[in-house]
Order: sequence, then structure tokens, then C-alpha cells
Amino acid sequence: MMLDFLAENNLCGQAILRIVSCGNAIIAELLRLSEFIPAVFRLKDRADQQKYGDIIFDFSYFKGPELWESKLEAKPELQDLDEEFRENNTEIVTRFYLAFQSVHKYIVDLNRYLDDLNEGVYIQQTLETVLLNEDGKQLLCEALYLYGVMLLVIDQKIEGEIRERMLVSYYRYSAARSSADSNMDDICKLLRSTGYSSQPGAKRPPSYPDSYFQRVPINETFISMVIGRLRSDDIYNQVSAYPLPEHRSTALANQAAMLYVILYFEPSILHTHQAKMREIVDKYFPDNWVISIYMGITVNLADAWEPYKAAKTALNNTLDLSNVREQASRYATVSERAHAQAQQFLKEGCLREDLVLDNIPRLLNCLRDCNVTIRWLMLHTADSACDPNNKRLRQIKDQILTDSRYNPKILFQLLLDTAQFEFILKEMFKQMLSEKQAKWEHYKKEGSERMTELADVFSGVKPLTRVEKNENLQAWFREISKQILSLNYDDSTAAGRKTVQLIQALEEVQEFHQLESNLQVCQFLADTRKFLHQMIRTINIKEEVLITMQIVGDLSFAWQLIDSFTSIMQESIRVNPSMVTKLRATFLKLASALDLPLLRINQANSPDLLSVSQYYSGELVSYVRKVLQIIPESMFTSLLKIIKLQTHDIIEVPTRLDKDKLRDYAQLGPRYEVAKLTHAISIFTEGILMMKTTLVGIIKVDPKQLLEDGIRKELVKRVAFALHRGLIFNPRAKPSELMPKLKELGATMDGFHRSFEYIQDYVNIYGLKIWQEEVSRIINYNVEQECNNFLRTKIQDWQSMYQSTHIPIPKFTPVDESVTFIGRLCREILRITDPKMTCHIDQLNTWYDMKTHQEVTSSRLFSEIQNTLGTFGLNGLDRLLCFMIVKELQNFLSMFQKIILRDRTVQDTLKTLMNAISPLKSIVANSNKIYFSAIAKTQKIWTAYLEAIMKVGQMQILRQQIANELNYSCRFDSKHLAAALENLNKALLADIEAHYQDPSLPYPKEDNTLLYEITAYLEAAGIHNPLNKIYITTKRLPYFPVVNFLFLIAQLPKLQYSKNLARRYQKCLQMLWVPFCFWRIMFGTQSYPGGLLKHTCLISFLMSSEQSCDVF
Repeated sequence: MMLDFLAENNLCGQAILRIVSCGNAIIAELLRLSEFIPAVFRLKDRADQQKYGDIIFDFSYFKGPELWESKLEAKPELQDLDEEFRENNTEIVTRFYLAFQSVHKYIVDLNRYLDDLNEGVYIQQTLETVLLNEDGKQLLCEALYLYGVMLLVIDQKIEGEIRERMLVSYYRYSAARSSADSNMDDICKLLRSTGYSSQPGAKRPPSYPDSYFQRVPINETFISMVIGRLRSDDIYNQVSAYPLPEHRSTALANQAAMLYVILYFEPSILHTHQAKMREIVDKYFPDNWVISIYMGITVNLADAWEPYKAAKTALNNTLDLSNVREQASRYATVSERAHAQAQQFLKEGCLREDLVLDNIPRLLNCLRDCNVTIRWLMLHTADSACDPNNKRLRQIKDQILTDSRYNPKILFQLLLDTAQFEFILKEMFKQMLSEKQAKWEHYKKEGSERMTELADVFSGVKPLTRVEKNENLQAWFREISKQILSLNYDDSTAAGRKTVQLIQALEEVQEFHQLESNLQVCQFLADTRKFLHQMIRTINIKEEVLITMQIVGDLSFAWQLIDSFTSIMQESIRVNPSMVTKLRATFLKLASALDLPLLRINQANSPDLLSVSQYYSGELVSYVRKVLQIIPESMFTSLLKIIKLQTHDIIEVPTRLDKDKLRDYAQLGPRYEVAKLTHAISIFTEGILMMKTTLVGIIKVDPKQLLEDGIRKELVKRVAFALHRGLIFNPRAKPSELMPKLKELGATMDGFHRSFEYIQDYVNIYGLKIWQEEVSRIINYNVEQECNNFLRTKIQDWQSMYQSTHIPIPKFTPVDESVTFIGRLCREILRITDPKMTCHIDQLNTWYDMKTHQEVTSSRLFSEIQNTLGTFGLNGLDRLLCFMIVKELQNFLSMFQKIILRDRTVQDTLKTLMNAISPLKSIVANSNKIYFSAIAKTQKIWTAYLEAIMKVGQMQILRQQIANELNYSCRFDSKHLAAALENLNKALLADIEAHYQDPSLPYPKEDNTLLYEITAYLEAAGIHNPLNKIYITTKRLPYFPVVNFLFLIAQLPKLQYSKNLARRYQKCLQMLWVPFCFWRIMFGTQSYPGGLLKHTCLISFLMSSEQSCDVF
């Protein structure tokens, strides 16, 4: 039973396997979530502290939750902010909480498993018997080790203060606190802040991390026995893959990492057990002190064990400068020797099948030397493993750099060559293993046939020059042929022994029967011996060699350290794009690190396999993209030079040209430079396409797609930066910088567009398609982020349909109240067309300054925006204006409630007015006295009322201008699309009208998205009327029509007639025709039932005024 510990029917083995599998999945989830910590929980910015400081709490909240909640309830604005914060962050906070909960559940499950073992729940299984089993002791050690790794990962990636704020937020916003089975208290106790900070130079908290590891008690006997096993056994049997004694510490590196973590569960060993620590250091750390504990998380023992007396004392011998010097010098020597060997093997034609089969031990030794050297040098020279403020560590590192003659470029080249060497060897062995039996049978058949032919020769039947008949030899060769045919592939040991005997027999027959004199017979015998030798070689091709290469080639320790070589990789690619083929082998070598976390998950048949595989594979693919991004960057650098040459240097050749001027237009120098740069772009393209389609983890990497994504990423980065930098305005500038900046940005965007047209044929991509997709994505994303300011429930980056992980749209620090360039553009337009300062002449579609009577802007503005930002930019601007109008209307309703419906004096005045003018159809006596008396009593409300109306009216005019420009460009550039949309729109409206006249006729169902989708197309094509749009729905507002009527007659005296303009224009700064737009919105489109009353009041007023002849 013990031999089959992982069998499906072994409950004991399956239980601990599931726990370990879950542990690896939890760590992957913690690492994944650490990249999505909402910035607001860090409270780093002063603005965030002021805004959210009163609603985000740490664990001090639990000392008096009622007090904190009462403070929130006392301030309505805080309550509103708290509710908004809850809506925006509950989903991500819940995800973090579930991860934290899973950590606590993990250790609870492990403790329960240990209790079950001790109580005999698993028949014939105890802690001792499980630790005697090979799989059992591995899993028990891993279970405790993974729990320690979880705690360290949480503290490194999600700082204590952030954890506390998230847990308190979850407690406040979720219903879990009221749940009877909630273990919130235990989770909070386990994950409360330790005081540790991952920031450089931060001081280490006292008794850290051992006090952190003691928060949930674990069976001491179990800890002691696990440490005992790790101290004495080679639990993974790794030493067999590293036979040389100088490689022992590398062979036991994974076990050493486990022991390092688990020792914190029993810190007394680190503090006082000098003999045990000396034994541990002598076995695991005699020549190394920087270790990787899990997926590239590195630890320097000189720093980590500083507070522990016994551990520090034991490590002193290793850290002695003479030992450091000795190790560094040794690895410098080994590095040179191993690198030279690897380069020799990599020479063209060297790694042939016969050479590989004859030199397997030598090849493996070279691989071991290379990999051990890479591991030691990468770990011990890493910046992350050396605190620059620690003098001793700095001194040790300087010693290593000096004595090892460390050069990162040489180390990178060694890594590159080793990865290539490994890759070729593995591929050869895989092929040989797949062909092993077929080749063996082929050699056997060939050898047997040769012996049969020789037997025929000595029979005298088959003529061969100077060969006499010999029945004995004839019979002997036939027997040898039968013996060869009788060799059994499945019994490789016996077949190998028998093959050796046959070879000896063939050598003896040639010697004793004087057959050397006949060259043809000798050739037959030599061929047969050769085939038999090949059979021995082939039968010795074992899968164990591949397993050894996999163990030796482990690069999981460099999962994070490899990033320090990114700049070297990119420079190598820039100089020689074909370097990508060698890098492919390096990336595949790095992908082998995925075996570490996935092994147990796979064994347990866990559903987490796909999720964890996708996370680590995605991380690696992201790194591959990051390295190869140098190719699109270099291509764009060349493109910019090409565009500059084409725009400024090369003169366009006219249709007709005089022969005398041909030389002037030839411009051979600039044209040669363009050709040279274009060739460089083609070389870069060829370089990346040389990397064949590669399976990285579970993600297939297609080089063509990689190139296209890289080009998209570089385009997005450059265009986004150009838009951000090009649309920053000085509000004090006179005249406005808007048009000049739009023209300048338009030229830049045109340059990008032309460059894409130029590049597409040389790199085989659809340039226009990519341009439109990415520019629209940039603009839509920025519009979405700007509109977030007007939404309670914000759209986060990870929720946005426009943001991408592989091709991210960069975010820039806001330079004013706007979040993005589209907000700055919109607010600049609103600023220069401010109705307080400008006058809009509708017939001319032009704004004029009311003081100087100079033109401020006109419809040309939107044509320029169309040229610069395209249809997407105008459409995004229109969408943003919609959000602004909604916000203004909401503010207007709040203002109406505040200054009219809650003011007793105003209400009494309105009541009196309504009584005086009733019935509405009659002529009002003393109308001037009644109306202007009401206006005088309500004078204080008109300023705010007018300001709200002016803002909305101004935005509506701008929306109309945008719709006109969109419609014009659509008709001009896409007349068929415009015609199709108009006809479809009319047809739909006709069908809907017909349905309301006869309900039996069809009408789009609720789940039919046709109307929603066609609306998006119509708005993008400008086929809509902004004045007819419904922005908000409201309840019936008392006195609303009569207040609007009073507002109108209060403002009418400020208007005068101008014969020149044939319309009304503003005499005072506070009046424009904009209010009329506003009324149209509120009554014509918002479907307010009081509209009729207002119009009736207006007619009544005009009739009364005409009687008194006091007005006009």
C-alpha cells in the first residue's frame, strides 16, 4: 500500500496531494492579484488621503466600529463617497478576501490532516509511515513549505497596511460578517500587518518572520520530523543527476529552499542549535548563500539570518572572504572552460547522432557545468539579493564581481549558448527515442541479411571472386544470422549482452579463418559488426538522459532575475535580429520553470491546472513580448527617419519633367538613405519571423502575431504620447492655442499614418486596419476614462473593453482637472466659446468675442478635429459632452429643488402669480404689475438659473456642430454607408410607428439589440438631432413651467433687434439665445407634462402685454 501512495484509492495520499496542489494554486492567485491592487488602497497621494482617508480604515476600525460608522453617517457627502467606493471596489476586494481566506483554509486543512493521521483515520497510516514513503515525505515537506511561501509572498507583494484596509473594507461592505460560519476573525489575526516593508532600505521588524509564522499553531512533532527528513535525506533523489561532489549544493538547491522556509516554523534551531545549523550549512550552503525559494523569489542568507545567532555563526565560514574568493575564482574558471566546450559542440556538424550516442556522459557533464555556473553567478551577482545599505553584503558582492571577472554580457552569452545546446540535444534525443525501435529493427534486419549473404557465398552457389566452398562457415554464418534475428527488443539487457558476444564472434572468425585476404568478405563482416554496434548504441538510448537534462536545465531560479538581462537581449537583437532564434531556446528553457508549480496540480487532476498554467505561461509570454519589443521600436525609429526624409528632403517628382532637371530630382543620397532604412526594417521583420511558432507553457506564440502585436504596441505608445503632449493648453493664452496645436498634432498624426502606409508592404501587415483599430481604441479608452468622472460605478482598467494586457494604452499623469487629452480638448473648446465672453451667430456657425468683435472660432474647428482625431475623436468628444450635459442637468435639478422648492418666499410668490393669471386663456388685467412684481420678488434666483441654462445650451450648440461635421464627412467619404443608414433608420421608424397604430404588427423585442446598435452607427455618422435626445428622466416639478415663463420675460428686456444680423443678439453679458435650446430640451424632448402650461402662460402674457402696449 505504501508503495502506491498516490493511487486514486489511497485516501491518505490523495488528501495530502490535494492540499499541496491547492497550495501551488493559491500562490499563483496571490501573485496574480498582487498586480491588481487598486491604487486607492495604498493612500500614497495626498489627494487620495484627503478624499478617501475617512472611509478607508485599517484594523484600528475594529476597536470602535460604531464610532467610525457614526462619523460617516453624520456627513452625507461621506456616505455618498462611501457608497460610490463600495460599488467600484467590492468585486476586487472580494477576490482578495477569497484569496486570503484560502490561505487560512489551507493551514486549517493541513492541521486537520495531521490530526487525522494521529487519530488513525487513515488505516495503517501514521505520520511516521507517511514520512517513510518517498512520495509521502515529499508531499508533507512541500505542504508546510508552501504555507511558509504563501505568508512570505503575501507580505512581499501585498503590504500589511493594504491587507488591513482591504479586509476592513470587505467586512464593512459584505454580508459575511453576519454569517455564523464566517472565520473573518481568524483571517484578520493571520494576515494583520507585520510591519514588514519591501521598499529598499526599510528596517526589518523584530522577530520577523518567525512570529508571523507562529500565528496559526502547527503540530510541533510534525515540524520537527519534517526538518529532520530535510536535514538527512535527499528526498527528491537529485544527487543522481549531479554525480560530481562540487555540484552537490546545486543538486540539493530545491530542498535547501524548503529547509530555509520551514526553519522559521521552529526558530529555536536558528537561534540556539549551533550543531544542527552547522550541519545544515555544511550540507546545503558550503559554497552558496543566495537562494531562490519559489519561482525566482531570492533571499540572501547573510541578511536573512543576521538576527539568529546559531545560523549566523554557522554561515560565517561560508561568508569568509577567502571562501568567497575561492568560489568566485572557481566559477570564473569553470565558466570559461564550460563555455568553450559548449561553443565547440554548437559548431555546425558537430552534434551528429553517432557523436552524441558515443559521448553522452561528456555532453551531460558540459551541461551540468554550464547550468551550475549560470545559477551561481546569476544568484550571487543579483542586485535584488544585495541591500546597498548593508556594508558587509556590498563588500561580498564586490569581491565576487572582481574575482569572478563578472561580465553580464558574457554570462548572458553563456546562458544563450547553454540553452541552444540543451535545446538541440533534447530535440535529438526525443527524435532518437521516437525512432529507437524502428532503427533497432532496421539494423537487426541489415545485419542478419549480411550474414545470410555470406552463408550463400561460402555455399559455392553464389559466385564471389576467389572464395572457395566451405560448408562449416556456411552453417556458422547461417546460425549467426538466426541469432541476430532472435534478438528481442523488449529484453534490452539480454539483447545487449548477446550483441556484444556476436560482435566478438565475428571478430574471431575473421582472425582464425584467415578471411582478411578477401576484402569483400571483410567488408561484409565489418558492415555486420557496424550494424550490431549501432544496435547497442540504439538500445542504450534511455529516457533517463532526457530526465537528467530536464533536472540539470532547471531555470526556475531566474524567473525574476532574467529581467536584469532584458537590456542586453534587446541590444543583441537590435545589432543582429537573427539572435531571436537563439533567444527562442532561452525562452523555452525558462518555460521549464512551469513544471515546479504545475507538477502536483497535474497529479491531483485539479481544475486549477488551466488557471495556474495560464497565469505562469502568460507571464512568460509577456516577458517574451517585452524583450522582442525592441524590434518594433527599432522599426519605428527607422520609420521616423524615412518620413522625415520623404517630407523634408525628397522633392516630389512632377508628372512632366524637363530632361535638364532630371538630375535635380534624382536626389540619389536621400533616396539611398531611404532604401537603406527600409532594408533595415525588412531585416528586423525577417529576424522575428525566424522564431518559429513556439509553445510557451500552454500558450502558442506565433512570431507573425508577435510582430503585429509589437507594432501595435509601439504605435499605441507613440500615438498616445503625441495626443497627450499635443493637447495641453495654457488657459491664459490669447488668442487660444487650440487651432495651432490641432494643426501641429494633425501633422504628427499624418506622419504616423503615412509611415504605416509605407511600412505595411515590407512587414506584410494590414496598415490601415491596424491604424484605425488602435487609434479608435486609444480615443475610446480615453473618453471612457474621462467619463468615469461622471459615473458612480467607474470602469476599471481590467474591466475596460478598450484596454489590453498585451497592447496596453499608457496612462499619463493629469495636468489639470481633466484626466485625459480628450477632456482637455473638450474643456478648452468650452472655455473659448464661453457664452459669458462670446456670442454665437447661428447663421454663420461662428463665435465672436463680445468685447473685440473678433472671431473666436467657427465650424472650421470641428473640421480640424476631424482631420486630426478622425471620426473617433469627434464621436468621443460628442459622447463626453453628453455626460457633461447630464451632469449639468442633474446640478440644475438640485439647484431648482434648493432655491425654489425649499424657499417659502419664492413659493408664495409663485402661488400668488398662478392665482392672478388663472384662467390661463383669459387676458390678465394689470399684467405688467403682476408679472414684474413676481420677477422682482424672485430676482435672486435668476443668476444661477441663467448660468445653468447657458452651460447646457452651449454644449448643445457644440453637439449640433459635431453632428453636422460627422454627417458631412460621412456623406463625402462614405456616401453608400450614409445612404444605407438613413434608409434603414427611416424604415425602422416607419415600422415602429406602424406598430403603435396597429399593435399586431412586429416590434423589436427587449433582447433585440438592433435599435441600440443602429443608434451607435447613426451617432457616429451624425444622423441624429442632439436637441431631440433625452438625457435624464425626472419626476414632476411643481411650478416648473411658470418659473421658466418668468425667467423668459425677465430676460426679454435685455434683448434688442439688430437689422445687420437680422436676429437678436446679446446686449448684456448674461443673455444669449441659448436658453431657447434649453427649453427645447426640457419640454420638447424630456417629455415634461407641464410644457403646455408654459406655452399657455406665454400666450397669455403676450396678449396682456399687447393690451397694455408696455412691452416692445
